[in-house]
Formats: sequence, C-alpha cells, structure tokens
Amino acid sequence: MSGTSEKVYVEIIKKIKTIIEEDDLQAGDKLPSERELTDRLHVGRSSVREALRSLELLGLIETRRGEGTFIKPATGHRLVEVLASFILHDQTARQDLLETKSIIIRDCIELAVQRVRPEDIEFLNGMIREIEQSEQERDLQQQIHRFQEAVIKLCNNHLLYRLWVELSDYGLSVHQHSFLLHSGECSQIVEHLKNGDSKNVIQLMSQNM
Repeated sequence: MSGTSEKVYVEIIKKIKTIIEEDDLQAGDKLPSERELTDRLHVGRSSVREALRSLELLGLIETRRGEGTFIKPATGHRLVEVLASFILHDQTARQDLLETKSIIIRDCIELAVQRVRPEDIEFLNGMIREIEQSEQERDLQQQIHRFQEAVIKLCNNHLLYRLWVELSDYGLSVHQHSFLLHSGECSQIVEHLKNGDSKNVIQLMSQNM
C-alpha cells in the first residue's frame, strides 16, 4: 500500500467513526450500507470495503450475511491480539508491550483501590483460602491467576481489564510461562487494598515483569 493509499484508507476509517458518532450508533446497531457510505464519504466503494474489512479484523464490527454490518460490543475487540501476533519477534516492540502492561496494571490498581467494596475483600479472602488448600501445582497456578485477574477486575473498567487480559496472554506466548504470586503475597495484596495502599499492590502485581 502506497503512502497516498494508506492516507486515504486511514481517513476513510476516521470518517466512518464520525458517521457512527453523528448517527448516534451504539453496539448492536447496523452501519449504513457500503453504497450509502460510498455516497456519504465521496470515495470509491472498494476503499470503503477495505476499511470495513480492517474494522472487522479488529473485532469492532461484524458482517451478518443477508442482514448487513453491525457494531460489536467493546468486549469483542481484538486490537491487542492482532498487534501482538505481528510484533511477537520484535524485541523492542515486545519490551514496549511489557511496559504498556505495567502502565495498565498501575491504572487498574489505582482505580481498584478507590472502588473496592467490603464484599470484594471477602471474595478475595475466599479465593486465598482455596489457594492455600490447593494440593495440585496446576490447580494452584490456575487459582492464583484467577486471583490476579479478580484484583484487576476491581478497577471496574472493562476496557482496561480486557487490555490486561490480552497483554497477559501475549506475555505468556513470549515467555511460555506466566509469572504468578504466592499465597502470602495474595494475602498482602488484600491487606493493602483494604488500607487503600495502591503503591504496594502495584509493586506486588508488577514485581515479576
């Protein structure tokens, strides 16, 4: 794709986004047809089709045969997954993604400390009791991973949570193993959450990166 073609391509995607905003379209709503987008954007139909294909690849829209093209919920995005598949063997990009994950963890924890409820603390304590009773190493690893995920989820921001999930999966694909806490650290995290101490929670959640 030439520089000029790429510029047109990006501009079309931006204009489609503007149409979505102007028409107040939400997840589940149907996009205008290719013909209508072509008329409204004053571009070639093939360019519109390619832009829509890119948005579909990222999981932002979906095409239903015989019905049209619809906006997907944010929960279905594949942006990080697609990016990771391309930069898996790029050392600099790998480092950038690990740095990004560290930033995501920090932001999630800072929100979690503000939003955590007593029932959340009790739920996490219940998870720790299960971790302590686990006898199989594989079960233990799965339970600790679920604990880490539950802590991140306390941010109550689905996009940040999904980014953490995708970046964690990416890290696993790079290193072939995940970095997990031990039960004592899990208990420390709960105590720090109760005390509103985001700094120490972030340190424990990020220490093995």
